[in-house]
Amino acid sequence: MIQLDVPGREPLLLRHLVLDYNGTIARDGGLLPEAGELIDILADRMTVHVLTADTGGRCRENLAGRPVTIHVLREKPEDEAKRDYVRELGPDGCCGVGNGRNDGLMLEACALGIAVIGDEGASPAAIGAADVVVTGIVEALSLFLHPLRLIATIRN
Repeated sequence: MIQLDVPGREPLLLRHLVLDYNGTIARDGGLLPEAGELIDILADRMTVHVLTADTGGRCRENLAGRPVTIHVLREKPEDEAKRDYVRELGPDGCCGVGNGRNDGLMLEACALGIAVIGDEGASPAAIGAADVVVTGIVEALSLFLHPLRLIATIRN
């Protein structure tokens, strides 16, 4: 668990890191190596979940051996499925990271939502729902290793 004591907010007790796959931690279906390394480090502090439609069919293969729970979306519209997954985990303990239109409801539901503007860009739905917007997945995941950066951005 990662605890963030943010001025102007209730403390955040983050137990779950919920990640979108394509466009967030993967490019063209392949896991970004630096994302994998950071996920391995953060998995000692939070449970890591990867939500994906797995359009390219390589998510499980690319994440094999990594300490993550993979959930392949097959039901509902994807945005609703991602939001409902977070609700089942308990939104108050979740941080979500994503870039797509189908990530907006998930980011909004999480106690902390981070939108990533990567090679694919980012949807206005994801950006509008996020508490923080960053320019890449390394920057997003590094915020948890340097929590004062995150606190400086979300404090009131």
